[in-house]
Amino acid sequence: MPAVRPAVRLAVRPAVHQEAAGAGGRLDALDGVRAVASFTVLLYHVANETGAALQEGFTGALLSRGDVAVPIFFALSGLLLYRPFAAAVLTGAPAPRAGAYLWRRAVRILPSYWLVVAVALLLWSREHLADVWNWIVLLTLNQNYAVESWWHGLGPKGLAQMWSLSVEAAFYLALPLLAAGMAAFARRGGADADRRARRLLACLGALAAASFAWTLLVYYPEYRPHLNLWPPRSAVFFAAGMALAVVMAWARARPDGPAARFGRGVAASPGSWWLVAALAYAVAASPVTGTRFLGIDGVWSGLFELLLYTVVAFCLLAPAALLPDGGSPVRSLLGNRFTGFLGRISYGVFLWQFVAIYAWYGFTGQQPFTGDLLANLVPVTALTVGLATLTYLLVERPFQRLNALVKR
Repeated sequence: MPAVRPAVRLAVRPAVHQEAAGAGGRLDALDGVRAVASFTVLLYHVANETGAALQEGFTGALLSRGDVAVPIFFALSGLLLYRPFAAAVLTGAPAPRAGAYLWRRAVRILPSYWLVVAVALLLWSREHLADVWNWIVLLTLNQNYAVESWWHGLGPKGLAQMWSLSVEAAFYLALPLLAAGMAAFARRGGADADRRARRLLACLGALAAASFAWTLLVYYPEYRPHLNLWPPRSAVFFAAGMALAVVMAWARARPDGPAARFGRGVAASPGSWWLVAALAYAVAASPVTGTRFLGIDGVWSGLFELLLYTVVAFCLLAPAALLPDGGSPVRSLLGNRFTGFLGRISYGVFLWQFVAIYAWYGFTGQQPFTGDLLANLVPVTALTVGLATLTYLLVERPFQRLNALVKR
């Protein structure tokens, strides 16, 4: 059985931060990016389970890199959650209150996650139901730090993808402190918006560099693969999205400034940015990022993967984030009702997909790494979408009402 790449083999939770659009309005086109990425993740995981991503050749190579959704969703989180903090520094908008922000994050992600944890353990890990420590580790999203665990791979059966949600949770907790430190440094540059924005971007450059430094630490003085699951390795992806948030706030503060000109340039040529993302993805599907399914081969393949995946995430998100006011082809393509619905249920798609895959394989009696891709993708997608829709209607939306209990 091929080993799983611990850092990026299983995809991240689709970012669900509609309420964070805050400063400057809702970004409908990002719902489309979220929807495309979330179903790419589903395709990737079904391709793994059927063995299609194990096949030699260009198609197998492309399928094997569907984990690029990890940095895409991390970048989405960085963009949407840091956006109001950046606006507070550059436009004078009110900054989010840390307590209210953390409450909304908890209400948004935990109830549905807890439900899926309970279902997966009941289905496949009943012998561990009486282990209180096991419940504490999983329910608090600390599984990435449980080096000596009873499960094999990234988590218990049906929950392996939750490693990425653990990384997201760490980012949620760190963001208010990180934003406060960056704001203090930016304000020391004076009241000029340009100077403040450049200082914010310099901070994000340092944050991005930390990922590459961490990758070196993973390999030296000896290889410690569990460190690939810890938040510092993914910092560059969050920083990419946060940089877009700075650009957006900077453009609002200075409509005639360099950020606004950059945004207009991106909006004028979205296809060029998406072409760069596609080319970076194609390069990432080559051996430059290491041998497929044998773990990250070495420090150089790990560094190249960080770089290429960051390019994919940034270039994919930029045209959707830096849209001009009014109608545009990008908004029509990514911000319509259908993609909006898929974006809204995308968190449930992330949470339930392994339950759906293993339940379907158990029902059909298929063995792992066997089966036709399309014949399995259709029913697994239908089951996943059904469960995600029910979770959205019966869990996510009702719990959102609890946000009224706190002030922003």
